[in-house]
Amino acid sequence: MALLDSKDDAVRFDGVTKRFGNVVALNEVSLTIGRGEFMTLLGPSGCGKTTLLKLAAGFLGPDNGSIAIDGKCVNAVPTYKREIGMMFQNYALFPHMNVAENVAYGLKTRRVPRHECRQRVAEALALVKLTGMEDRRPRQLSGGQQQRVALARALVINPTVLLLDEPFSALDKNLRASMQVELREIQRKLGLTTIFVTHDQSEALSLSDRMAVMSEGQIRQLGTPVDVYRRPSDRFVASFVGDTNRLRGQLVGVAAAHALIALGTTHVTVPSEPLSDVRPSASVDLFVRPEHLHIVPAGKPGTMTGNVVAQVYHGGHVDLQIDTCGQDRLLVRSAGDQAMARWPLGTQVGISIDADGCAAFPLAQH
Repeated sequence: MALLDSKDDAVRFDGVTKRFGNVVALNEVSLTIGRGEFMTLLGPSGCGKTTLLKLAAGFLGPDNGSIAIDGKCVNAVPTYKREIGMMFQNYALFPHMNVAENVAYGLKTRRVPRHECRQRVAEALALVKLTGMEDRRPRQLSGGQQQRVALARALVINPTVLLLDEPFSALDKNLRASMQVELREIQRKLGLTTIFVTHDQSEALSLSDRMAVMSEGQIRQLGTPVDVYRRPSDRFVASFVGDTNRLRGQLVGVAAAHALIALGTTHVTVPSEPLSDVRPSASVDLFVRPEHLHIVPAGKPGTMTGNVVAQVYHGGHVDLQIDTCGQDRLLVRSAGDQAMARWPLGTQVGISIDADGCAAFPLAQH
């Protein structure tokens, strides 16, 4: 088995390509995941994130490139020898087994002695707060309890890497949020390297140490949640991760690390790197988060003007939809619940832009 020079790497993909017939699911993907890191693979359906997870698990083999776990190439190593814990979207519990038997399954296949097996099952169930439910069958459990059983089964074998394939998708919103917190606490407590697949942006932003945003079989951006959200690398990442507004502007000029964008009489400064090949006066797309737009009195110099056409109350904040001349409808997010009374439907308002966190990109090529 080949050894790779990667002392601090838990998992490494080097130039991995995977094809299904004429479809290229992954195109020379390289990604390194550190020990104890929580890495999220985020992207729309068909982007390649689940294929990458299955390659790590050994359910699929790469057509090109190499995969290393704990510094060892595992291209030819079967799943059961990789010491990975896997948690599926549908939990995949055995209905004829009780909770303890489901959790112990991986230990029994590894021929762990019976007394050690009982101890490790008890420890795993305590970790996921299911002590006392050892004798229940899956049908006697709630969705959240079934998920905990699946997590305990993945953890009890003391895996080198924990692989999670959209494990929260079947849960309701409140239970999903509480399980996310519990999973992160367990992961940090154990220092367990984790690869998490999701298409839910808020889930990725809240859980990850780093996240890889994927599209069309490639990683479009790799970084911390803050980096990806505040400094998107391209227009796909800017539009896919979180809510955003796209405004058509004009490049005034570039000076070192900053570029100046004109939106009528409004000017916004953004990072210049994505616009390095754009000539001055050319049209560009400016991406602005809804929390970076602010309502001000109509007609205030340096602002845009629009009319409030819709209000959506979310409890902690209000989303205002505003029609502006020459731009797409804007989404403005206002904290608290006063926005509905202050700016009723039909009100003409001014809109200012907080440039912090804005990004501009060349127009899309068709």
